[in-house]
Amino acid sequence: MSPPAPALPPPLVHPPRRTLRRRLAQWYRGRPLRTRLAALTALAVAVAIALSALTCWFIVEQRMYDLVRKDLGNGVTHIPPGAINGDGCASTPQEALANATKAQSATGASQPFGGGKLQDIQLVSADGRTVCVPSDATRAIVVDPADLTLQPGKTAERSGTYTNGDPALVRIAWLYDRNGRPSGIALTAAPTKPVEESLQQLALILGLVAALGVVGAGLTGRLIARSALKPVDDLTDVVEHIARTEEVGTTIPVSGNDEIARLSTSFNSMSTALANSRDRQTRLIADAGHELRTPLTSLRTNVDLLIRSNDTGRPLPEATRTKLLGNMKAQMQELTLLIGDLLQLSRPDSPKPGQNVAVVALHEIAGRAVDRARLRGPGLVFELDIAPWYVHGDGAALERAVINLLDNAVKYSPPGGAVEVRLHEGLLTVRDHGPGIPQDELQYVFDRFWRSPSSRQLPGSGLGLSIVAQSVRDAGGEVSLGPARDGGPGAQATVRLPGEPVAP
Repeated sequence: MSPPAPALPPPLVHPPRRTLRRRLAQWYRGRPLRTRLAALTALAVAVAIALSALTCWFIVEQRMYDLVRKDLGNGVTHIPPGAINGDGCASTPQEALANATKAQSATGASQPFGGGKLQDIQLVSADGRTVCVPSDATRAIVVDPADLTLQPGKTAERSGTYTNGDPALVRIAWLYDRNGRPSGIALTAAPTKPVEESLQQLALILGLVAALGVVGAGLTGRLIARSALKPVDDLTDVVEHIARTEEVGTTIPVSGNDEIARLSTSFNSMSTALANSRDRQTRLIADAGHELRTPLTSLRTNVDLLIRSNDTGRPLPEATRTKLLGNMKAQMQELTLLIGDLLQLSRPDSPKPGQNVAVVALHEIAGRAVDRARLRGPGLVFELDIAPWYVHGDGAALERAVINLLDNAVKYSPPGGAVEVRLHEGLLTVRDHGPGIPQDELQYVFDRFWRSPSSRQLPGSGLGLSIVAQSVRDAGGEVSLGPARDGGPGAQATVRLPGEPVAP
């Protein structure tokens, strides 16, 4: 029995290699914004210059080769006498050129076939066995066997070479004898090496110009990006300063009306709003601490008295003990009311759209609030004139707002006074006949924890009207508080809420 074959190791799994495109994308995303703008500018200019350079090169190339073709002319159409059997003839172009050179050296004479200084002419017999060049020839044309297949009466052009390897443009035409019979072909060639050298020089010049243009575009793009992104740099510095020092409210100068200016303006608005929010938060905490200190101090004093009485074994008189317990209960109620108001005000100034919003009957809310107000002011007269009105809002918050307005009216109404409550077409008014509000204090009535100096001895936390203002604003309405419209005594609160007289 043969031993088992050894187990093969598991194949190595190599992680996929990152492509060049992915690497370039990661490199691009890792560059600063000004570098990316400069790179994009340089790339755009490079593409434009490359397209322009290529277009220019191809146009010049076409034009130069057109000039060469024009210079070729119509070639040779007649064989001079004795041309085929001359001293410049042989079986190959190389031998014909050598013979012509020897004959010219020996005789010092020449028998040109014609043509210009920029052309070279060569004759080939119809059978291709004899090649003749002028006696003053300096170059010979390489014969292509396909040249002899040209149909009589036709001409053709092709790219060819000289025997020394230089490139040339060759024109092929049939030659005819005196009787009009085809006797051979004439090859007329123009050198294209100068054209190619000129095109190479042009390509080099265009390449250098393109390179300089790309470098210049990159530098210019970086300068422009630095200038254009300076507001962004300023904004970044301010944001980093705020993150480092937590000094909200810092702004940056704004100039112009472009996208950067709009961004700067929005940032300034946000920074100012954050500073105002922090100020309100700080003021709320400070005011809450101040308002909580008084009932807590009173509670602590009363509790200390009860503990001391119990520890010393000297019980307090029943009337004093009852009074202390009553005061503690009242202080606990005041704390409960204050904490409830604080929770109400702790909600965001702009609640989420649709949060606890429904169609509510404002006239029913006003009716329930009046019933509760009658319990708190049994000696007061409530005059009602309420018409149906339906609004979109938070029913509990709106009822709390109306109750606060009525509590405020009950608190400041004289004994036996009247409280007028009217609701018509979304306009709710609550008027008392109390002392009213001094003109110089009207601007503070909706501030949190603000209380008139003349009413500090009355119970309350100074948060009721703040809750009214916030609840009405959340429902899309407006609220105001001022003297009575008829000029009589007392104050009048006005709430305007959008809605309809019938349920939607």
